[in-house]
Amino acid sequence: MLDMQMMYKELGISEKVYSYGQEIEATLKERFESIDKVAEYNQLKVLHAMQESRVSEGCFHYASGYGYSDQGRDTLEEVYAKTFHTESALVRPQITCGTHALALALGANLRPEDEVLSPVGKPYDTLEEVIGIRASKGSLAEYGISYRQVDLLEDGTFDYEKIKEAVGEKTKLVTIQRSKGYQTRPSFSVTQIGQLIAFVKQLKPDVICMVDNCYGEFVETIEPSDVGADMIVGSLIKNPGGGLAPIGGYIAGKKEYIENCAYRLTAPGLGKEVGASLGVMQSFFQGFFLAPTVVAGALKGAIFAANVYERLGFPVIPNGTESRHDIIQAVTLGSPEGVIAFCKGIQAAAPVDSYVSPEPWAMPGYDSDVIMAAGAFVQGSSIELSADGPIKPPYAVYFQGGLTWEHAKLGILMSLEQLVQKGIVTLP
Repeated sequence: MLDMQMMYKELGISEKVYSYGQEIEATLKERFESIDKVAEYNQLKVLHAMQESRVSEGCFHYASGYGYSDQGRDTLEEVYAKTFHTESALVRPQITCGTHALALALGANLRPEDEVLSPVGKPYDTLEEVIGIRASKGSLAEYGISYRQVDLLEDGTFDYEKIKEAVGEKTKLVTIQRSKGYQTRPSFSVTQIGQLIAFVKQLKPDVICMVDNCYGEFVETIEPSDVGADMIVGSLIKNPGGGLAPIGGYIAGKKEYIENCAYRLTAPGLGKEVGASLGVMQSFFQGFFLAPTVVAGALKGAIFAANVYERLGFPVIPNGTESRHDIIQAVTLGSPEGVIAFCKGIQAAAPVDSYVSPEPWAMPGYDSDVIMAAGAFVQGSSIELSADGPIKPPYAVYFQGGLTWEHAKLGILMSLEQLVQKGIVTLP
């Protein structure tokens, strides 16, 4: 007979925390079954794209140098385009992260005197320097590209009246961040994003609509590219890499805009023809194949976290019963000590560097100290069990990832254990 509680005890989970977690999990059976159905649909969608693209063993061969004959690279981009129902895709290890992918998409498709508009309020912190909201070398502002934003209404919905006023002659590109980032606002469903895109396109049909799709891939059965987005952008060390991609980013969308991105990534005249994959193709293909199942595990962990902390009286976004549109769970703990204790618990549950104690520090691209917990196989991978947050009011922590539901569950229980031990939380 399995003594599950004893196994958790050996990992540092007290009887009281374990029992509390079991009570919460018992209420989530139907939610978890629904998530599994979405994962099944998305798994079939990815498999179908791979079969149509004729993925073969030859796609995994090592390519170096210019990469002119990199079969795997070209086939993978076809798989992404078919999966996301776009004309083209750029999927490269040379794209270093999600911020790089977004900066690439913006810089490639904007020219001096163009304007970029965010109708969803403030963008993610690291994009502030890309845009030039905070001064930085090489920002869009330095190239004469202006920026405007329309804040969300108090209930977290789009302010259509002010968006109508903001879209003007210079507006070239509208950027829509699907996930909440370091904000305590709702993440947007694909349907909501489609409604916003349709509204903007009515005002100005030729405007480029770009969606920051980070943390959102495979959470629903459709993607923003299915509802009118001209480009969707993401990181391979988040959802679509499935925990196996060691680096990389993607941009998928209309052929014209993807070509612009390719010429910006490499050089005018070269575009998608160069950029060898250097042996990472098997990880890219296999990670994308596993991504729907990995995302399902992360979603279960996020829902579990929401219910664990909401019941204890902490504000959570989304709440324990809301539908999910990304893998991120925000928990407002109300103090620096709470955020730090939570992250220490996540780190203690990691398979890698579990003995390390994370501390806040001044990370590049942020305007405050940030704490990050991620004992991951791929450094910085946020599809793996991780948590982070800026050390500033309202002192919210952002939990995401877990390559399996079982690991995500342990991480949440360990975060709670830390908060109980620090006297920040008292269990009922």
